[in-house]
Amino acid sequence: MTDREKEILSLIQKNPFISQQELATTLGIARSSVAVHITNLMKKGYIKGKGYILREAEYVAVIGGTNIDIQGFPSKPLILNDSNPGKVKISLGGVGRNIAENLVKLGIETKLISAIGDDLYGRKILEECKLSGIDMQHCLTLKDMPSSTYLSILDENRDLKVAISHMDIFNKITIDFIRKKFPILKNSQLVVVDTNISEEILYYLVTNLKEVNFFLDPVSTSKSRKVKDFIGYFHTIKPNKLEAEILSNIKINTRKDLEKVSYYFLNQGVKKVFISLGKEGVFYADENNKNFLSTPKINVVNATGAGDAFMSGLIYSYLNDYSLDASAKFAIGASILALSHENTINPTMSLENIKKQLKEMNIC
Repeated sequence: MTDREKEILSLIQKNPFISQQELATTLGIARSSVAVHITNLMKKGYIKGKGYILREAEYVAVIGGTNIDIQGFPSKPLILNDSNPGKVKISLGGVGRNIAENLVKLGIETKLISAIGDDLYGRKILEECKLSGIDMQHCLTLKDMPSSTYLSILDENRDLKVAISHMDIFNKITIDFIRKKFPILKNSQLVVVDTNISEEILYYLVTNLKEVNFFLDPVSTSKSRKVKDFIGYFHTIKPNKLEAEILSNIKINTRKDLEKVSYYFLNQGVKKVFISLGKEGVFYADENNKNFLSTPKINVVNATGAGDAFMSGLIYSYLNDYSLDASAKFAIGASILALSHENTINPTMSLENIKKQLKEMNIC
């Protein structure tokens, strides 16, 4: 292999979607010369087939938050403005990361794009995510920023009471960084995003990768506002009641209001809408159907990861061509599994256990 061929092969390995003209411009040579070198590389077996863009095994890409979660659990009814005896637990979290781990447990290869600090927490995140099977090689690691931390207090019913998030590091994810990930995103089956990422990056993604199906988790009422003006670019969205109200400017008091909000999103361009109503269930719709599914009464151990599990269930359902009703049921099953374990991610999360859960609760 000549030195020039080595240069060309190196550039192709870094960006399989690079054009011959881009190669020529980068190397300062004629495009016709690039074509000759590529032909020689094909003859020598370094590039196989008629083209040099090789598709990887199928996978989902997730762009979102990766945190260290610090959770407080009171032993007795929570008393505000006072010290409460209880337990404190430290674990991995972040909406994007949680969705990614659930997807891996459901047998879906998953690449996570996030930002972590080069610190103790960051190293813990990398180590444990890799052990769980998440592809972390596309994450941004920063030496001058602390890893994201999420501090939450749950009440005696294990429902979230208050939380503080220190997530400034995600603002360091720039357009230049994301642009370099376009080959990964274009080659994915779908891309999941959460609103821990800046509004600028979210808008840049959905307007420059229109051929990609984006699934959105709005994360919170405050962060959901980032996507309000371009919500129609997303394929599937999973807001809760308050987030749906903010995104649509429509108050939800009745079932008719839910329908009205869903039609608003669908008319904007969204393909599938799932509005989480907490303990009450979920309302969902697409252009042909709408329905409501109630959630069975269960013993809630930890409500923190239920929404992330629900989104993972929706993604699995989409990849396996489930109907709208079947998708909602499968996602409910995943969320119930999450609710029933003290960890944010239920270690027993699996396709088999979700189906078993649905059968036991007669959600079929």
